[in-house]
Amino acid sequence: MAKSETKRPTDAELEILRVLWDRGPCTVRDVLDELSRTRDIGYTTVLKLMQIMTEKSLVARDESNRSHVYRACHKQGQTQRQLVADLMQRAFGGAADKLVMQALKLKKVSADDMAKIRKLLDDLED
Repeated sequence: MAKSETKRPTDAELEILRVLWDRGPCTVRDVLDELSRTRDIGYTTVLKLMQIMTEKSLVARDESNRSHVYRACHKQGQTQRQLVADLMQRAFGGAADKLVMQALKLKKVSADDMAKIRKLLDDLED
């Protein structure tokens, strides 16, 4: 695995990463409280997932306090780019145009989002 690549997070790990990206560094209890809003999950499950994520270098743990504080090791955009690159390679044979076309067909794109896409395309051409 290249040095710039990280291990791909599972769906459950992505849920935890989204909490850390949104809220910043958190304890296991903080993450549990956030995840518990949308699903039934136990403290030990979240703890175990975060321990595994530490081993995978997805999160880093600050052990200087009694309650350990976790933070994401990689920015959200970096992780998203890695996941999209992986999907593009596995499902679309590396063809970015096919990936984008399928993404745009999933649901109606708002005028605001379409304007952002056009601007991005224009910026890429420059």
